[in-house]
Amino acid sequence: MNVVLVEPEIPQNVGNIARTCVLTGTPLHLVRPLGFSLEDRYLKRAGLDYWPYLSLYLYDSFEEFEIKHGGERFMPSTIRGKNFYHLMYYQKEDFLLFGKETKGLDPDIIARYKDNSIRVPMTGPPRSLNLSNTVAVVLYEALRQQGFPGLK
Repeated sequence: MNVVLVEPEIPQNVGNIARTCVLTGTPLHLVRPLGFSLEDRYLKRAGLDYWPYLSLYLYDSFEEFEIKHGGERFMPSTIRGKNFYHLMYYQKEDFLLFGKETKGLDPDIIARYKDNSIRVPMTGPPRSLNLSNTVAVVLYEALRQQGFPGLK
């Protein structure tokens, strides 16, 4: 599995997601622009001493990310996703896409990968779950379907 954060804005969320990625053996891909510096003390604090163990990849744009990983299956997470996250069949090479906290993923990205778009059911009216919670929910379901490979 791969977790992709497109233009994340809140360092604490990314720190928590990085920690989840380390503890599940999942690479984290960050697509710029970022709403913080990778040296941000809140980012480091949220990830604690997990940063040296993180498989981290950085991209200057979503276009660069797409070029690098063309041919792979991208699964955008959005409140308007076509499929409930738990009803999708996940493959170990999938890229789970998550957007910025204030606006989510760009509508063009969602449209390009609409058939694979996923959503976590919610009642609303608050916009959505916290980004780090959403990543954890979706990632653990994907890993559960694969028998939690490499986890004990």
